[in-house]
Amino acid sequence: MRKKWFLALLGVLIVPMLSGCNLLVLNPQGPAAATQAKVIITSIVTMAFILLVVYCLFIFMLVKYRASKQEPGYKPPHIEGSKVLETIWIVIPVLIVTFLSIVTIKSTSDVEATPKSLKDEKPLIIYAASSNWKWHFSYPEEDIETVNYVNIPTNRPVEFKLYSFNTMTSFWVPQLAGQKYAMANMVNTLHLAADHPGSYFGRNSNFSGAGFAEMEFEVQAMSKKDYAKWVSDVHATAKPLKEKEFNKLLEDGHLGRKTYTGTHLGFNPAPMSHQHSGGHEQGDMTKEEMNHHKNDKEKHEDMPGMEHGE
Repeated sequence: MRKKWFLALLGVLIVPMLSGCNLLVLNPQGPAAATQAKVIITSIVTMAFILLVVYCLFIFMLVKYRASKQEPGYKPPHIEGSKVLETIWIVIPVLIVTFLSIVTIKSTSDVEATPKSLKDEKPLIIYAASSNWKWHFSYPEEDIETVNYVNIPTNRPVEFKLYSFNTMTSFWVPQLAGQKYAMANMVNTLHLAADHPGSYFGRNSNFSGAGFAEMEFEVQAMSKKDYAKWVSDVHATAKPLKEKEFNKLLEDGHLGRKTYTGTHLGFNPAPMSHQHSGGHEQGDMTKEEMNHHKNDKEKHEDMPGMEHGE
């Protein structure tokens, strides 16, 4: 009796705690995150149904075949196995695994490519590089670099090129996309898009040393008009990024937000060995990107040395 009261009290205490949880992955604000949220919900419902059936059968067996008041020497009759039942409990798990496999394969294919609803839009390419313990975001198209925050336009596909300068990390924005690893000497591509303007929490989800807990960043999604204004403001107010300044940024430690014109790709380019993603080679840089890097490097070499940030 005491055990029942204890379990009931435990349930009363746990339910309010769970109701206060902020499950960002189940509050998607972009097509990639929405696809993954559907997969999570589908998996939860499927597993809950399986548990319900198992528990019902378990209770049924306990009640129907419970021990009765038989003679002390009673021996139950020998019963041969049922081929029908054996076939059922083999086929059902196979069907469940097949169903979940199909859902997973299809959803993985969807999130590893440009969202179908935005396939006619030109993707915005942003290089996201990690170092201990900060994130560096390079915009080759805009000729801008930021630290520990990234701005993106809404309703436009974004391709993050992920790599690391040292420890392996994991780039994760729960409301916009799933996590993907950033590693040294290779580049992974993560596709995402934001449906609505807003501020979205991002972090490194892979343990990477003493400063891991504070390795967070903000993704600010804004209208295309506001995004264009931000780009214009940066070029009007921010100072250029020089190699000496960038080398200081790579030193271990935490930093606040910083904004620069130019990118580090000109003097410290991303690895050339990229990974296959979305059905096409994301590895080698395009001629346009390589020319930008070359011109950016020449521009930085010609400018007098000075340290700067936002």
